[in-house]
Amino acid sequence: MNRSLMLGCVVTIVLLAGGTAKADDFKGFYGGGYVGGAFNKSDAKTTTIFSPTGYFAISSPPAIAPVGAQKPNASGFTGGGQAGYNFQTGNVVLGFEFDFGSMSVSGSKTGTDVYPCCSPTTFTVKQTVKTDWLLTARPRLGFVAGRWLFYGTVGLAATNINYQEVFTDTFATAHENGGVKRTQKGWTAGGGVEYLAGEHWTVKGEYLYADVGTVRATSTNLTAFSPPIPFPTNTFTHTTDLRMNLMRFGFNYRF
Repeated sequence: MNRSLMLGCVVTIVLLAGGTAKADDFKGFYGGGYVGGAFNKSDAKTTTIFSPTGYFAISSPPAIAPVGAQKPNASGFTGGGQAGYNFQTGNVVLGFEFDFGSMSVSGSKTGTDVYPCCSPTTFTVKQTVKTDWLLTARPRLGFVAGRWLFYGTVGLAATNINYQEVFTDTFATAHENGGVKRTQKGWTAGGGVEYLAGEHWTVKGEYLYADVGTVRATSTNLTAFSPPIPFPTNTFTHTTDLRMNLMRFGFNYRF
């Protein structure tokens, strides 16, 4: 079978399936799934302080701060399930949708610089931000044009953040680590288009932007030399935010 004939068969099947549907009816319960891409952005920061009883020279914390300002951005796969209900009056649709799925995305950045006090010895800051899943719960407001539903949406977003940092140096084998693992809530907004492909089936594409805010942690576990000597007065502060750009394609079965 040549490509032109195959394409014609596919188009015919789609048209026949769509021909049995009521073109302006999106109301009722539905459920389905989605797949897509997640493009995560973070501004991670690690800083420390000078202490007369601590490990660092007075010039070291100001040098560490810019190296610890990093962007461990990352992209990855997202996919899961969704369910919702639509009310429809004429061409206006008001609905509510809940979805939950995998979002396996991990980003890491490493920075190294020379100690101002003690060249050529160096220090290194490495920061990693990971997520595993995403949940959203959103009302949708849309307008129907034939078999097409154009909609906007805004609501709740929640995900887990695993933020970890490690500090090391070549001056006296210093080592420190800190971070936080927690579920973080925020907001999401976006829009999309959905097509009524059959009596019970719809397909859709949508874009969502999600922001789940900032997490913060401190640590006092810096050690140096061998055997390790603790320097708890050199407190480290770690912060990161997490923002997501989501491109998703899905299908729904209308009950």
